Amino acid sequence: MLVHLIADYGVGDPAFSEVSQRLHFYLENAQIVPLSVPAFSTLATGFWVAQLGLNLAPKDTLIYHNCAPRRDDRQGRRDNEGEGLVYALLPNGIQVVGVYAGFTLSFIKEHALSLRTINVARAGSQFRSRDIFPIAASEIAQQKLELLGDALDRQSLPPIPDNQLAWVDGFGNLKTTIVHSSIDLEVGSKLVVRVGDVVSDAVYTDGSFKVAEGTLAFAPGSSGWNRTDGTTIRFMELFLRGGSAWTRFGQPRLEQVVSILR
Repeated sequence: MLVHLIADYGVGDPAFSEVSQRLHFYLENAQIVPLSVPAFSTLATGFWVAQLGLNLAPKDTLIYHNCAPRRDDRQGRRDNEGEGLVYALLPNGIQVVGVYAGFTLSFIKEHALSLRTINVARAGSQFRSRDIFPIAASEIAQQKLELLGDALDRQSLPPIPDNQLAWVDGFGNLKTTIVHSSIDLEVGSKLVVRVGDVVSDAVYTDGSFKVAEGTLAFAPGSSGWNRTDGTTIRFMELFLRGGSAWTRFGQPRLEQVVSILR
């Protein structure tokens, strides 16, 4: 079984080792692949839940995610209570178990065959993703679904924001939530792009490497998936050939607004 562990513990944080060890206790033969997202970034979490969950994957794949900012109630929390655990079944059979917070379900809500609560304690440990949630995740991974509760109201889940920075890859490319099909520009159009408070000239293209080295391209990127209606969704990226778009824009944090100015 392949288990994607998506969490905001921090790059290289031993929390990944602790949670992986606990998952292995219940799922001895699992292959666990950790993915670190920035602290409290439910947008990045939801983005990767969808990118990994809605594309080709082995039949027995579980996505286990934890990004719990505990912003559903700004008052003091009793016994470390936080947002609840939820379940999703995707069209390819991949199961998703994780905390529902912010945008964690936004990218999959229109695709999921099932979205349900999980009847498991929401309190009792500061480290719920190690101490409480793994046994529920492991049971669901083994098709023991007795813990599943009520269906979620999809209409109450927030939509994907249409103009934010979702991810920065290892080359400094900026993955946005701007959908390619929403762009009505001619290839080669010159633009001014703002990310946060920084602006830069750019060129719209249908393929990043079609621009000369040193040029900032605004182009459909490598992220996306097939919708349930058979159409394909692709997200736009900012790509600086031979350099780093992230550096060009002053190293913006995720969830900054991305604006296309003409």
